Amino acid sequence: MKKYDLIVVGGGPAGLAAAIEAHKFGLKKVLILERDLELGGILQQCIHNGFGIHQFGEQLTGPQYAGRFIEELKSLNIEYKLGAMVLHITKEKEIHAVSKEYGYLIYSAKSIVLAMGCRERTRGAINIPGTRPSGIMTAGTAQRYINIDGYMVGKRVIILGSGDIGMIMARRLTLEGARVLSVVEIMPFSSGLNRNIVQCLQDFDIPLLLNHTITDIRGKDRVEGVTVSEVDENRQPIQGTEIFYDCDTILLSVGLIPENELTRKMGVTMDPQTKGAKVNQWMETNIEGVFACGNVLHVHDLVDFVTEESQSAGQNAAKYVLGEKTEAGGRHVCTEAGEGISYVIPQTLIMDGTDEKITLSMRPTSAFRDVMLLIKGDGKILKKLRKQRLAPGEMEKLKIERSLLDSKNLKTLVVEVLKE
Repeated sequence: MKKYDLIVVGGGPAGLAAAIEAHKFGLKKVLILERDLELGGILQQCIHNGFGIHQFGEQLTGPQYAGRFIEELKSLNIEYKLGAMVLHITKEKEIHAVSKEYGYLIYSAKSIVLAMGCRERTRGAINIPGTRPSGIMTAGTAQRYINIDGYMVGKRVIILGSGDIGMIMARRLTLEGARVLSVVEIMPFSSGLNRNIVQCLQDFDIPLLLNHTITDIRGKDRVEGVTVSEVDENRQPIQGTEIFYDCDTILLSVGLIPENELTRKMGVTMDPQTKGAKVNQWMETNIEGVFACGNVLHVHDLVDFVTEESQSAGQNAAKYVLGEKTEAGGRHVCTEAGEGISYVIPQTLIMDGTDEKITLSMRPTSAFRDVMLLIKGDGKILKKLRKQRLAPGEMEKLKIERSLLDSKNLKTLVVEVLKE
């Protein structure tokens, strides 16, 4: 059994950033286990630009962004294994993996960073009525077919869901000569970034139908058409509002699910709202020395934020191994999502640490304009922030000073939206 200071599960942007940061902080025996045949994760197929604005101050494509970290990883001689599928992780930090090249592998680690990313929600998860012909796929699958394999997925396309990948694929398909008839969104607001609505839909005259959904799919061997209906405030189809579209392809961009089967099996406490692990401000789970970061923790909008969070996880994993991290047994403050907020990360703040500022990440439940973001401690307002605009498609990050939380009796910290 090989022993390592740190094993990172996943070689995407989160895993790369965590491993590099841990090595820089003093860990020499670091290993990345990646089940794909290349490092970089989903960035391999994201050939559009817009990455790296926060991290590097310039616009990069996905492969360029990943390439910078892969080059740094190799220059530091950090070990990694490709085609290595992790099957099981124990509470004792023993990792079982299987690889075509290396066979069955068992490793022991002093600390673990979980960075497995997320997967797309499929048709089976959203119960669309209709037949089951070919031509229905997730937007990410279509992206891989076009950008990596070089296959065109269709000529007349309907996209269900206005997630970022769906809108980016609307533009991509248009540039490749397909006709994107409409992007259909069941909610009254888009679930993606505002810049993607402008650059991918409005700039290419692709209609966005809010408060609509697909209510029927026609076709036996291949998709022949779909029926789209308007929905009411309970998201139920309204009879008489049906529109039929003659199309041959349906792309689904209906949400992402953190890839947490390994996390659950090893006994990590999960958050039902984020579908990821519950963590403290050091990105540490309830199992000491096990950290989570990136999209496996909660779905991010920007890879730059994934990198920032993962660097924190890698640094704290190194501190844990080197004995520099504060024990997690001190006074705890629990964070809660109040009115207008769907979740807050981290879920626990440990008051024995030396952090001068603590970053809270959250996502609003709906689109708001001209509101106050309140941070409350045991019912008392600790901080107010005016926000001109909040949207579910854009994650909010707040930095709070440690001095705000130094009250000895503080037990809960609530973030909520106050409409004026």
